[in-house]
Amino acid sequence: MMKNSGFLEPQQLFFLSPAEPAEEEEEMPATEKDLAEDAPWKKIQQNTFTRWCNEHLKGLNRRIADLQRDLSDGLKLIGLLEVLSQKKMYRKYHLRPNFRQMKLENVSVALEFLEREHIKLVSIDSKAIVDGNLKLILGLIWTLILHYSISMPTWEDEDDEDARKLTPKQRLLGWIQNKVPQLPITNFHRDWRDGKALGALVDNCAPGLCPDWESWDPSQPVENAREAMQQADDWLGVPQVIAPEEIVDPNVDEHSVMTYLSQFPKAKLKPGAPLRAKTLHPKRAKAYGPGIEARGNTVLKTAEFLVETVEAGMGEVLVYVEDPEGHTEEARVIPNNDKNRTYSVVYLPKVEGLHKVKVLFAGQDIDRSPFLVNISRAMGDATRVQARGPGLQPMGNVANKPTYFDIYTAGAGAGDVGVIIVDSNSRRDTVEIVLENRGDSVFRCTYVPVLEGPHTVCVTFAGQQIPRSPFTVSISEGLFQNPLFINIHVYTLFILS
Repeated sequence: MMKNSGFLEPQQLFFLSPAEPAEEEEEMPATEKDLAEDAPWKKIQQNTFTRWCNEHLKGLNRRIADLQRDLSDGLKLIGLLEVLSQKKMYRKYHLRPNFRQMKLENVSVALEFLEREHIKLVSIDSKAIVDGNLKLILGLIWTLILHYSISMPTWEDEDDEDARKLTPKQRLLGWIQNKVPQLPITNFHRDWRDGKALGALVDNCAPGLCPDWESWDPSQPVENAREAMQQADDWLGVPQVIAPEEIVDPNVDEHSVMTYLSQFPKAKLKPGAPLRAKTLHPKRAKAYGPGIEARGNTVLKTAEFLVETVEAGMGEVLVYVEDPEGHTEEARVIPNNDKNRTYSVVYLPKVEGLHKVKVLFAGQDIDRSPFLVNISRAMGDATRVQARGPGLQPMGNVANKPTYFDIYTAGAGAGDVGVIIVDSNSRRDTVEIVLENRGDSVFRCTYVPVLEGPHTVCVTFAGQQIPRSPFTVSISEGLFQNPLFINIHVYTLFILS
């Protein structure tokens, strides 16, 4: 059976602040039993709202015993509004309201103050409060909680622009989800019933207050809630506006739970808190990323990966990298300060071969550590290599006459230079090639073509073709191979003789 999650019957809406759009109902419509005057959720809500009011009235030495009746003369309501807003009423009121008319006027002053604070009031007047209409009084108090405890304050790690786009419920839930990444918290009723989420929230606000919340017995919800809430009350200044047995009650409504939890964003740890070391779980830490993959990393290229420790506890992360020659170096570990408590790890492998990457959390190996990483030889960038010279010109090279060209590899990284020349008969073995390292990243290729006709010159670097390769070079016939030239040459010698 589903319960009503609000303070009003579905067909009634009494308060709505302009900055606080109505929240959509997440549950089925309330049953007749849930709408009854004595519904369990209503009693819990009345208790919670009463305690919330009293926490703010403490500084005035005032106290509400019965929320239905104690606001009827307007004085405590006025005092509550002045404490919450840190402002005085805009007009005078009766300090001793002995008559009904005086009480009505006092409550009118309070309601007028809310209106001038841009908190819109719908379907309520001073008579409803003086006469003790509990539904409307609960609606009024919930409006104050939404406005002053959830909507107005600026919380840590919260962007104002983003906060303005959210409903109060979304805002509070988002803050808790960021604060407690270990648990999938999605609501303000079911996820709090075993008390463990409260322990997680307290320990994430002050690590060490509830360090062992993960091992708490979910079948002991009241004891769990009592432990967490007492620590929060004693050392974080979070008063127990809801009782432990109420917050784990299946009948509790969202508004009561939200009222209590809305105090945590402003919580501050008091000096002298009995913080205890949390039980650590190094094997729950995880490492992932390209820097620990078996293949894909190369010499002299930065390798990176992440270590996630949110489920392992609070401990130091250290990473050591051992190369194939047995040399060990400590890698750089950078905390990211995110909700999953991740660390970025960076190292620079200097030699080829199998490396061992040892990842330690609190001095112990995490899951799968050490990681075996095969570092390969760095591959150069062929696109940054150039080749030029007479041996690559389309025309001008002659058969049986040496020619050359130079290959420039500066800035291309490490890699082998290769040259293949295919002759006009599509053969690769007829042209003699000599490669010479001339220093300063310059290689000279000298070759002697034998046949005339088009030749193809392929130039590679690190196994890849360089720009403009393959080059087409037309080899012309050698001068002394031409029969006409030989006859003329012999005839000239004859004349001269």
